[in-house]
Amino acid sequence: MSDTKAILALARQTIQIESEAIQNLTSFIDENFADAVNAIFKSKGRVVISGIGKSAIIASKIVATLNSTGTPAIFMHAADAIHGDLGTIQENDVVICISKSGNSPEIKMLVPLIKRGKNKLIGMTGTMESFLAQQADYVLNTSVEKEACPNNLAPTTSTTAQLVMGDALAVCLLDLKGFSSKDFAKYHPGGTLGKRLYLRVKDIADNNQKPQVHLETDVRKVIVEISEKMLGVAAVIDHDEIVGIVTDGDIRRMLNKYDNINGLTARDIMTSNPKIIQTEVLAIKALEMMQDNGISQLLAVDGKSYRGIVHLHNLINEGII
Repeated sequence: MSDTKAILALARQTIQIESEAIQNLTSFIDENFADAVNAIFKSKGRVVISGIGKSAIIASKIVATLNSTGTPAIFMHAADAIHGDLGTIQENDVVICISKSGNSPEIKMLVPLIKRGKNKLIGMTGTMESFLAQQADYVLNTSVEKEACPNNLAPTTSTTAQLVMGDALAVCLLDLKGFSSKDFAKYHPGGTLGKRLYLRVKDIADNNQKPQVHLETDVRKVIVEISEKMLGVAAVIDHDEIVGIVTDGDIRRMLNKYDNINGLTARDIMTSNPKIIQTEVLAIKALEMMQDNGISQLLAVDGKSYRGIVHLHNLINEGII
């Protein structure tokens, strides 16, 4: 067997072993799991998640997932907890300890301290006869038959199982809290979804130049206005209201049509009834309008008052596309 074939075979075997272990987790989801979810949901405190080694890394990821889905959580390293960080745990917090063996020295020292504080303790372990499993108020079983590591040593399948169990917790809590896409956007304001749900046209238009001309503005000045403002368009204004738009395309068509542009004004080359969008509308709607009409700019208005331009490039730069 060539090296390439051996690599591919081992990779597929790893994925197969881990996928079977994840599938097997469904048999461990029982009333004990539901009780653990409800304990967190009803708690007036946070979720403090602790672990040692690779389990500590998984704990940090679960903390991040919980926080981003509306369940306040904090990470506490098991080794640090027994050397001064135990004060992280507050009166109403629920504590989750993650340990494959459930018998590591740090866990054996930490668990009695947590119990003494009368905090609810959720144990996530792959050994149901372990010290952690016996002491925890609720146990999340993450047992696996073997690690994907050929030597059955490196934490691979077991940490994947822990991660998936953490996701199951987070998703159940998300559902119980009625956590919506708008809530998600609130916790992820810099992400694409967040911007799709909160960024408005005015947030973009107010930061852009505001190219505008009047009906009788000479076309040379129209060209200068479009060039200086660098948005490819200029709104044509009459009595403080938009009556048309001049685009780069209108300028090109004018130059193809006329040998002599002397005397031409914005009125002669503008497009009437341009596409406009209200400033309070979500920016994602601006994108939809551009796509539907095959254009790259929209005039932003507040009522009938011209406020500025929204350009396709703005939406790309904001990560909406």
